[in-house]
Amino acid sequence: MTVPVITKLLVANRGEIARRVFRTCRELGIATVAVFSDADADAWHTHDADEAVRLPGSAPTQTYLDAKLVIEAARRTGADAVHPGYGFLSENADFARACADAGLVFVGPGPDAISAMGSKLAAKRLMADAGVPVLPGGDATGLDDGQLSALATSIGYPVLVKASAGGGGRGMRVVGTQAELAEAVASAAREASSAFGDGTVFLERYVQLPRHIEIQMMADTHGNVVSLFERDCSVQRRHQKVIEEAPSPVVDEALRARMSAAAIAAATAVGYVGAGTVEFVVDSDGEFAFLEMNTRLQVEHPVTEMVTGLDLVRLQLLVAMGHPLPPEALAPTLSGHAVEARLYAEDPTEGYLPRTGTLNRLRIPELPGLRLDSAVRDGSEISHHYDPMLAKVIAWAPSRAEALAKLAAALAGAHIHGLVTNRELLVRVLRHPEFVAGQADTGFLERHDPVQLGGPLAGPDTERLHAAAAALALSSARRASATVQPTLPPGWRNNPSQPQRLVWQSLAGTEVEVGYLQRASGVELEVDGKSLGEVDLINHGADGVDLELDGVRRQVRVSQGGDPDGLLDDLVAYVDSAGGASTFTLRPRFVDPSAIAAPGSLAAPMPGSVVRVNVAAGSSVRAGEALVVLEAMKMEHTVSSPIDGEVSELAVRPGDQVATGDVLVVVAAPKQNEDG
Repeated sequence: MTVPVITKLLVANRGEIARRVFRTCRELGIATVAVFSDADADAWHTHDADEAVRLPGSAPTQTYLDAKLVIEAARRTGADAVHPGYGFLSENADFARACADAGLVFVGPGPDAISAMGSKLAAKRLMADAGVPVLPGGDATGLDDGQLSALATSIGYPVLVKASAGGGGRGMRVVGTQAELAEAVASAAREASSAFGDGTVFLERYVQLPRHIEIQMMADTHGNVVSLFERDCSVQRRHQKVIEEAPSPVVDEALRARMSAAAIAAATAVGYVGAGTVEFVVDSDGEFAFLEMNTRLQVEHPVTEMVTGLDLVRLQLLVAMGHPLPPEALAPTLSGHAVEARLYAEDPTEGYLPRTGTLNRLRIPELPGLRLDSAVRDGSEISHHYDPMLAKVIAWAPSRAEALAKLAAALAGAHIHGLVTNRELLVRVLRHPEFVAGQADTGFLERHDPVQLGGPLAGPDTERLHAAAAALALSSARRASATVQPTLPPGWRNNPSQPQRLVWQSLAGTEVEVGYLQRASGVELEVDGKSLGEVDLINHGADGVDLELDGVRRQVRVSQGGDPDGLLDDLVAYVDSAGGASTFTLRPRFVDPSAIAAPGSLAAPMPGSVVRVNVAAGSSVRAGEALVVLEAMKMEHTVSSPIDGEVSELAVRPGDQVATGDVLVVVAAPKQNEDG
């Protein structure tokens, strides 16, 4: 048997996982090839490889999910191997088969193993036969409403609707009553079809408030199958992991051994080769049940790497080239604790609504034991076509308490400008007493209000200081560009009488009025009519201020975007200090009447495509009724009526592309009875 040698590797993926694989390839002396869509023409992963091939189009189905285009890109560049990353084609048995037919080494398990685990339904049957505990459930494909209801009743509510072909929370719905069932199944099937090209869904018993524990597996072609210990991924939103750690705070040696044995049995049952993950739910009594097996590298693999010292991508490549697992992988050891947080462009205070736009700045403090896996940098565009994850930030320390504190401090001290993110939520979760005590389960973010967890880290006093600093920095920027007396300090008046004033609006929508007046002895500041007293302005400029207030010296950094003259309504100030971060927009001096939407207008919260329109012009609607369903970032988002009323205008049809702020539908309040 000829042992394959990988000299040039194409990564059939995008974003941070492509860059992650490229990094190990460089260390091993393997040449790299990237593929990119039109939306990713300037993406970091596109520039990070030795060569790159365009996949025309932007939608995943046209590009990263088109196996023929990817294999043709490998042929054109002379690549001899393909790494699928995660998502997209990574768990597609036909793609693995097509790679083999094209003479390409597929860095992953064989097609038969992928097929066996690619259907979660088939996998559950296989695992039950192998003696692995499974949850009761059944196929929902093709069932009418009565059959669906009977299946759900036999399982017992609440039930979980799950996509058979994918993961990551897509195509997944929790259903508590029969009335919700049919629509949840239809919606999950649509979402699964869009994300994975397969709309098959099934029902499964929903275990309430379990821990989500997974075992990292590695197997080679020489009969070695090993467990690289567990990861705890219990903190989730929309069934998608947000924070992962290793080892789990609730897994002892006995439970670890039992779960590892079950995972090894699962891998052995399908003749598994390469890196894979067996996922379990674990109840409060320590009993566990099989969820699924991911036949690929996981998003959260860095925490395993940091507690074992192993490079999982290197192990994947060694196995793909026919080598046995090295001794350090066959006898792995645990050292310290690692925790990972997924930084998303989304707003937890608005139902985790994804955000698109330009990332102006991303700076994570450099600390010992801290790792950043990312494919975005200053100026990166976040598109509605793909997942909104910006970066994974991972911290290692000798103890769990130190690792959590380090990661929380790094995220709190990060400079993230241009997009709303879940940074505040991550910091608060990492510092939450329940999480710190190791008691968080999959219901953590349902029990704790994401509006409070995702609110600004800066308290009211800090936000007022930030608003004042932003005003001084803006004044400095204007003075620097002035043609007359540009060296005068901000707020200077020959005849001081009234302070200069401006009004900021915070992300929460609150307005903060700042007044500032330069005197010989310092700057007088007032915020919302309350004097901060005389401030000693030690240093100031367009990028921030260094001031002393009440005997305490503070440094505040300010980054400005938009129109520095403040004549338009797009000026934004991003403010960072030791007290947290704030983002302000300058209230426009004049409002364009044409920009005022009609009363009752419901706008698109993000760019996307219109999937469904449930009403027509003239329809009567009830508060909470779903009017329009959008698809963005492979997830569905429903726009509902806020009131009882009538659809006075319908601006979209299924298939339309919309931008953020586009009016979708106008709902008018019901007309009052004039005789009443």
